[in-house]
Parts: sequence; C-alpha cells; structure tokens
Amino acid sequence: MQKSTNSDTSVETLNSTRQGTGAVQMRIKNANSHHDRLSQSKSMILTDVGKVIEPISRHRRNHSQHVLKDVIPPLEQLMVEKEGYLQKAKIADGGKKLRKNWSTSWIVLSSRKLEFYKESKQQALSNMVYGHVNDNTKTGHKPESVDLCGAHIEWAKEKSSRKNVFQITTVSGNEFLLQSDIDFIILDWFHAIKNAIDRLPKDPSGSSRNLELFKIQRSSSTELLSHYDNDTKEPKPEHRKSLMFRLHHSASDTSDKNRVKSRLKKFITRRPSLKTLQEKGLIKDQIFGSHLHTVCERENSTVPRFVKQCIEAVEKRGLDVDGIYRVSGNLATIQKLRFIVNQEEKLNLDDSQWEDIHVVTGALKMFFRELPEPLFPYSFFQRFVEAIKKQDYSTRIETIKSLVQKLPPPNRDTMKILFGHLTKIVARASKNLMSTQSLGIVFGPTLLRAEDEMGNMAIHMVYQNQIAELMLSEYNEIFGSEED
Repeated sequence: MQKSTNSDTSVETLNSTRQGTGAVQMRIKNANSHHDRLSQSKSMILTDVGKVIEPISRHRRNHSQHVLKDVIPPLEQLMVEKEGYLQKAKIADGGKKLRKNWSTSWIVLSSRKLEFYKESKQQALSNMVYGHVNDNTKTGHKPESVDLCGAHIEWAKEKSSRKNVFQITTVSGNEFLLQSDIDFIILDWFHAIKNAIDRLPKDPSGSSRNLELFKIQRSSSTELLSHYDNDTKEPKPEHRKSLMFRLHHSASDTSDKNRVKSRLKKFITRRPSLKTLQEKGLIKDQIFGSHLHTVCERENSTVPRFVKQCIEAVEKRGLDVDGIYRVSGNLATIQKLRFIVNQEEKLNLDDSQWEDIHVVTGALKMFFRELPEPLFPYSFFQRFVEAIKKQDYSTRIETIKSLVQKLPPPNRDTMKILFGHLTKIVARASKNLMSTQSLGIVFGPTLLRAEDEMGNMAIHMVYQNQIAELMLSEYNEIFGSEED
C-alpha cells in the first residue's frame, strides 16, 4: 500500500513538471507514520532548473510574528496636526549652503515631521481623477520630508529681507526658511512646529532605534534569526589581524587629533588682541555692524557718511523708480558694496557697477538692519509705543516730537535726514508707487524693534509701521522746529 502511494506521488510530480514550472505542494493523504506527519508542515517548490527549495513553514513564521508583536509595540500612527500654504526656501542640504530660492509649498505637520508638497493633497487627488499630471502625481516623486526630532527652530530676520521669516535646522544639517506675510498665520505655524519639536526626544538616536525595531517587526523570522546570529558570532581568526590594525590605526588618529587641538589652543592663547591688531592697522573698524555713535565719532559727524551718499544717489536717479526701497537688489552686488565700505575704500556710487539703484537702497537698508542697536534705541522703544497708542492725534504727535528731541544727536540727526529723504519718495508716489503705508512697512521693523521681540512680535509690528507712517506724514510737525 505504501509503494502505491509513493508511485502516485512521483507521477503527480512528473506531470506537474511537464505542464510548467512553479510551486507544487505535496499533499499526503495518509499521515499515519511519523515521517508523513512531519511532511505535512512542509511544502516543495520546483524551480526552472529543477532545484528543490524548502521554505519556512507559514505556521512557524506567523508564530514568530505574533511573538514579536507582543514584545515590540508598533510605532504610533503619525497624525496630521496642521497643513496649509507657506513660502519655503531650502538654504542648506546636509550642511552645504544652497542658494535661496523661495517657492510656495503645501506644508503638512505631523507629530514628528514636516512634509513639503507642490500643492495640497486634495488638489493632487483631483488632478489624478481628471487626468492632469504634475510634480506630485508623477511616478516615483515623493514629497520632501523633514524629521523634527532634535531639530531647532528660531526667528531668522537677518536671513531674508522678507518679513515674518523663521528657520528650521535639522540634526542632519538641513536648513529651511518658512515665511508668510500674514502675521497670525506665521505665528500659529511657529508655535505649532515648536510644540511638536518640544514633544520629541532631543536625542535623535532614540528615533533611529524605534525605526530599527519597526523594521525588525516587519521582517520574517528567518531574517530576524540571521540578524541576531550575525551579531553574536565571534570574529573569525583571519579577521583578527585586520581588526587589530584598525584599532591601532584609530589610536594613532586620536593622538594626531590631540596634538592638533593642543597646537590650536596655544595659537589662540598667544594671538594678539583685537585692539592690538586695530592699532597696527591690520584690522580696520567697520561701518556695517558697528554702533551708530561709534561710526559718527570716527567720522566726526552726527550722520554717517555712507547714509548721506546713499540718499544723494537715490535722490539723484531713483525718485521715480517703480518700487524704490521695496524691490530688492542683487544680493551679491550689495555684499560687494558692503565690503568696499567696510574697507574704507573710496566709494563712488555713480560708478557703473552701482547703476542698479536697488543695490544702493538695499545696502542702505542693510546698514540700518545690522546696527547692534536700532536707530530708535531700545530704551526708547516702549515710550514710542505708548505714544502711538494715545487716542488724541495732536497729543500723539507732541509726545513723539518730544521723544525725538530727547534722542542722542547721532540718532536724532540721522533720523531727520532719513525721514526727510523718504518724504521726497512719498511726494513722487504717483510714479514710484510708494505710499506712506508702503514705506512704513519697509522701514518700521528695520528702524524700530524691541530688544526682546519674541513676546508680542505681531503686535509690535503693527506699532512699528504706525510710528514710521506718522513720522512720515507729520514730518514738518515733528522735525520742523529743530535746527538744521
């Protein structure tokens, strides 16, 4: 009886091989013997070349996965916390600086990451339904994802001439700028992302360990066993020599690094002071980034020479230019002009390399933006804010006028020349399209800001613009009675 069963089995196998290659599971009808009971839990696969492979039992694999699920809990699902359109610019990739290029992105914030899309998910779905193809629906294209674990978020006013800009820096060295012209929207995004970062562990290695556990959970039992077998195996004798070489080599690298560190420390301790280098003429006092009173004392005046030169150039050939002070100039050319001014080289703004008047206005705005203390000193900020809050218009003007008269001479005289120049811009508003409100938006946050502006940034911004607008519209009342 057993012989006939074996012969029937061989006939079934031969027929299946003739019909085509593939998997043929042997089904044993009689399972009385011990050998037959063992064969029931296995399957046989015939490949193209006739090799027999015995895969893992499904029952055994399922059992191991159930055990893993009991030991390793699955990662929590990522919930969408916020989504919407923002302006985005990636300025660094893995620590390598990139050219700033603003673009509109649909941003999705989940519990541990940010995702940047070209368009909203709903729009992408509708495009797929109606047959449109875009960057999000192309095959293989994935949205850019940012892991927030260990990331850092901060306001980055100096990174862009745009308002309401904050920066996100990841542990991998990627840097992103996010911006919106609407104050409450950007504030809402800033606090939402900051709260998400604060909830995550500061050590990014913890998240990598969770991902490794997730990969182990999804792997088969054979892969899991081989993974741990490889970890527990001792190094083979033929590899011990190379291992000792690597240890010796790493030790020598460490000693070299220690020698370099000690030499650097000696160099730093022996280097001359900044004052000594300035006295020898090796380092010159710079214009950009210095205090206003320091620049004026050096030039023996109450208004910096560079400010006067820029104003003269704009009034000579830029009063009728569309968007003057609003349109940004070429940043590389502005930095070149900044370098020349800091080196105290002879500056001629009528030179052909400065023919773009937006470069001159951009450099002037950069000068005021880089002042360690703004043109409106920090100690006067709250007093100007209280003055603009007054309900009576005449009282408001008189209060601001008295505050201007109490300013230090460099601040007061520079302010008078600058706002007098801006009134000439407003007088040509029909041609340059720059109204009092437009100039207030441009110069308000640049000239007037709180020392700690993280508290009520949106409210401060409103007052900054209003103060600049009032000083422009009531220039004669505020500065008219002062001596020239």
